[in-house]
Amino acid sequence: MASVCSMTGFANGQGSCPLGTLSIELRCVNSRFLDLTLRMPEELRMAEPAVRDMITKRVARGKLECRISLKTNPAMTTPRVSPEAVEALRSIQQCIMAIAPDAKPLTVSQILAYPGIVSSGDVNADELVQSVLSVLSDTIDTFTETREREGAALARVIEGYCDQIVAVVTDVSDAMPLILQHIQSKLTERLEHALSKTLSENSTLSKEEVTDRIRQEVTLYALKIDVDEEINRLLTHVKEVRRVLAAGGATGRRLDFLMQEMNREANTLGSKAAAIEMTNASLSLKLYIEQMREQIQNLQ
Repeated sequence: MASVCSMTGFANGQGSCPLGTLSIELRCVNSRFLDLTLRMPEELRMAEPAVRDMITKRVARGKLECRISLKTNPAMTTPRVSPEAVEALRSIQQCIMAIAPDAKPLTVSQILAYPGIVSSGDVNADELVQSVLSVLSDTIDTFTETREREGAALARVIEGYCDQIVAVVTDVSDAMPLILQHIQSKLTERLEHALSKTLSENSTLSKEEVTDRIRQEVTLYALKIDVDEEINRLLTHVKEVRRVLAAGGATGRRLDFLMQEMNREANTLGSKAAAIEMTNASLSLKLYIEQMREQIQNLQ
């Protein structure tokens, strides 16, 4: 079963390659999608497609910066000048000087610094790429471990908010029968007082008919303020949050959607509030949901 991962993380790794010693550093912060920035020396540029492919397969979300540096070992490489690259650069220089005769020609040091002019001699490209990927894979392993540890801590915090939401919802559910009974009693009393004049001698309604009408109105009002549906949905959403956390993997987007649904139910519960207990419960629910959503923003 996959673990819950935080989007933030850091790791570095080192290893050898045909050109010398590799150092790889990974840093990641929150982002809705995978936003990869890759920095690497020109000598390793041939490995870039494979590096990007490995990272995109193993990291789902986050603003990720990957820095690859190389400390060359002169004993392992023999620099070689590329005649083709020098000739291409000379042709470009001639074209520029034909347009701008006063332009200064390139110095030898400038030519040598131009990408592709000097290579590392006879280096096996496949071997070089595989050595880069080997170090990268180990670094991603460490990177993933740090994100899983932080993800587990975040999951515990989210579980705590789930417990608090269940406690609030349970209190509301337990209190609703008494709340409804109190409201029905008060409403019946007010309606009876307001309609007392209809029981005069000139009224065409009997006392039984008026009483029945009052009972209907009270029942309709009780149905309007009933929150059983909202309570059941909130408990269902909490159960789904826990299921998603237990399943692990890329949980952030699914949990963020559930927070929207839970907030909608909390708002509906507040709009139906007919007692201070329900109003306070709605406010508490929205607070816990918002705090939980802030933690979920950090999950992959």
